[in-house]
Amino acid sequence: MKIVIGMALTPFQRALLEQAAPEAQIVALSGQARPTLRFPEQLISELADCDVLGCYAVPANLPILAPRLRLIQMMFAGIDGAANDPATMASSIPLTNVSGVHGAVIAEYIVMSILAYAHQLQRCLRAQVRKQWIGVHEFATSVEPVRGKTLAILGYGSIGRQTARLAQGLGMEVLALKRDPEEHRDFGWSLPGCGDPMGEIPRAWFGPEQRAEILAQSDFVALTLPLTPATHHFLGAREFAAMKPGAYVVNVGRGPVIDQVALIEALRGGRLGGAGLDVMVPEPLNPDSPLWEMEQVLLTPHMSGARKGYIDDACRIFADNLRRLQSGQPLVNLVDRALGY
Repeated sequence: MKIVIGMALTPFQRALLEQAAPEAQIVALSGQARPTLRFPEQLISELADCDVLGCYAVPANLPILAPRLRLIQMMFAGIDGAANDPATMASSIPLTNVSGVHGAVIAEYIVMSILAYAHQLQRCLRAQVRKQWIGVHEFATSVEPVRGKTLAILGYGSIGRQTARLAQGLGMEVLALKRDPEEHRDFGWSLPGCGDPMGEIPRAWFGPEQRAEILAQSDFVALTLPLTPATHHFLGAREFAAMKPGAYVVNVGRGPVIDQVALIEALRGGRLGGAGLDVMVPEPLNPDSPLWEMEQVLLTPHMSGARKGYIDDACRIFADNLRRLQSGQPLVNLVDRALGY
């Protein structure tokens, strides 16, 4: 078996893959390489006899370049780097990703954003820049603890399930929305001790067509949805109008999942209490966007999933799939091309 890796590997990461496939030839970049949505040109010639490809992005016409390919392991949680090649998406080559690798860290980010809003940290940070002291009485009449509040999680995958676990520890009630609300279990990869694999935390489950209902009951809303035709502008003017007055929205999925124009209007009109946005349209956000100046908005540069050890865990998932491929077991995080995740 020949494995081509479209990135550089540390000795630890290479050892993980070698232990999973001891007889395999592993070809990877040398040195250090940052993640990029472009397949390394210097590895194109290695694809002709490649059996397994691990990469951030595939080259154009991959099935023609690699006629022996038995597995494409994307090293991102999404499949953007494969969706750029129509030939790959039209092929039957198994395509897997590293969904779950971000579960713990992004869940922490979501809870951080919720707590920052509830305790008005953003207001304090802006006041610090202005060297302004805000009287404690203003917080005594406005800060509300999150205990007893309701959190709607739109997209109950690995990130959503770990968010539910943390929110439950804070005394919050959790509602879950997913494509198939009748299936409560999670079959994807997750870090040990994380998440809600059997779907035991949510008080109630909702489908996409019930989003107005779940929003009307929720004080906080977390979007962990992938971007697909079905989730584009999943929250728009109609959905914001259905929300509880003063609700807070956190988006860690993709910017276009929210209609940003409608979001700004809902914030200006006071329907929404605030928003925490790690993703937006465009990225980077235009300097003239009103979101920059809104005190109730927390903006971060698409960094909620960034952490030390990310590639180590991605390689653990890759190694697991190498073992499964060789033994004929079902692959973990197998992508449904029709759904886009």
